[in-house]
Amino acid sequence: MKEGIINQTYEVIVREFQTITTIFYALTVGIGMLFNYKKFAEFGINIFDYADVFDFLIAPFSDYRIVVFALLSMVVPYLLYMLDNYLKKNHAEFYKKINIGFGEKIWYQNLMKFSYIFLILFYVYISAKIYGTVSKYQIVKQSPIEVRFSDNEIKKGIMIGKTKDVIFLLRNDKVEAVPITSLVKEIQVMKGFTVKKN
Repeated sequence: MKEGIINQTYEVIVREFQTITTIFYALTVGIGMLFNYKKFAEFGINIFDYADVFDFLIAPFSDYRIVVFALLSMVVPYLLYMLDNYLKKNHAEFYKKINIGFGEKIWYQNLMKFSYIFLILFYVYISAKIYGTVSKYQIVKQSPIEVRFSDNEIKKGIMIGKTKDVIFLLRNDKVEAVPITSLVKEIQVMKGFTVKKN
């Protein structure tokens, strides 16, 4: 009897863990896509034109900051939700004062859910924008690298980033996409951006 209950409990825990892990990974990939888009958009690059699915599946793990933001994006709203429930149950009078009595209205819970979702999305978007700006600043300060082609031609530039098939170089305030595996030597990104000189 006890073994059956233990086995059932174990199976439920494993299923729940798998579900939570899958949801976390999917959210992290989505957040990683947004963060990478903002990083490359700072240089006028639409990363979706150059990357494939595999690039985005591993994108969150290429920079620890993306994983940190993904964790915060899920933990902070959950903690706010728990605080809301705690105040509602244990400090009803204070809770009634801070929500001006709206907590007793039927529509209030739906408004709170919508507010949490909106805050999560807003937080992720603002974080991605800040990430893009900080990444651009850090990239521009890097030392140049050299890319040598099979015909011994060498290009020097600051590496913005890369996908499986393309390296993005900043050369003379212009962005070039250099294919890694084909006979095409370069693709110049014509969209402008500005580099602040100190």
